[in-house]
Amino acid sequence: MLKIAVVGCGKIADAHVEEIAKLADARVVAVCDRELLMAEQLAARYRVARHFDDVDAMLEDCRPDVVHITTPPQSHAPLARRALDAGCHVYVEKPFTVDRAEGEALLAHARAADRKVTVGHSFAFDPLMVAVRRLRQEGLLGEAVHVESTLGYNLSGPFGSVLLADAAHWIHDLPGKLFQNNIDHVLHKIEEFIPEDRPWLRALGFRRRRGTFGDERDALLDELRVVMRGDRVTAYATFSAHAVPVKQVLRVYGTRNTVTVDFTARALVFDHADRLPSAIGRLLPAFALSREYSRAGFRNVWRFARADFQFFAGMNELFRRFYASILEDGDPPIAEATILRIAGWMDEIFAQLAGEGEGGAA
Repeated sequence: MLKIAVVGCGKIADAHVEEIAKLADARVVAVCDRELLMAEQLAARYRVARHFDDVDAMLEDCRPDVVHITTPPQSHAPLARRALDAGCHVYVEKPFTVDRAEGEALLAHARAADRKVTVGHSFAFDPLMVAVRRLRQEGLLGEAVHVESTLGYNLSGPFGSVLLADAAHWIHDLPGKLFQNNIDHVLHKIEEFIPEDRPWLRALGFRRRRGTFGDERDALLDELRVVMRGDRVTAYATFSAHAVPVKQVLRVYGTRNTVTVDFTARALVFDHADRLPSAIGRLLPAFALSREYSRAGFRNVWRFARADFQFFAGMNELFRRFYASILEDGDPPIAEATILRIAGWMDEIFAQLAGEGEGGAA
């Protein structure tokens, strides 16, 4: 039984505690936040025995096996180092660190401590993403030609409204601001199709909403487009805070089939080519697509009836694999090279948006 501690008691911490509770080989023994009331409330909601506002006191008193860090990104590396020095394995929410250099240093620190580290790229283990991986392995997609990964964001939602209401919010201090806290979800879906550390990349970011604050909040870009080219695969990465409905979608164009993964509708569907001549051939694909969405809907209903229809299924699977790597002394579920590759892409995107590269911001 692994003893787990969670540092940072914001909204995502609830999901961590809930998903850990579903696993047989782990239990949350403590939560910590510099705002003691936040830690106390999280502990009360989930009946966690101990809560703290001091990380070092928690590490000393509870001696957890694993620490989950769910704080703002600027604190990820220093908190992770303290946990590693206390002998803990560490799960770090995305983004892993503020930049690649900091990530490299943290991974080196973990190797020196002989501890395991992973990052919260939870959608990589979502059942739909696992299904795409299986389709590739079975050859049903052929070779990937092009990939499109899209993430929608609601600036009027619980998190967006808070950061726009506060010019001192920690988001405004990140090099990539709003993008840096979110585009891991876009990029890690692309990464397994483009394995190059430094693919050709061009980024365009801009603010679509009107600037009305007259302070740091007006510098917050809310639309991002990235074009990438690897050796044999190209990709588009899109982040939009204005497109409606807010969706998360992956589309993979292969030499044999094209598949669309709608993470919002929980559906994976194949495109259907015309197989009959003339107008009749153009009529039938729409019915085939409708049938695929209907099948996905019925599968979702069946999973819901079995209590197996969970938004954080990917997070749960990532936890399970990370804990297994600790108990069985295996490799962590996300390779160091993957963590650093995505961090490097983000560095390049933000450099271009700052005018230091070949893309730019408008």
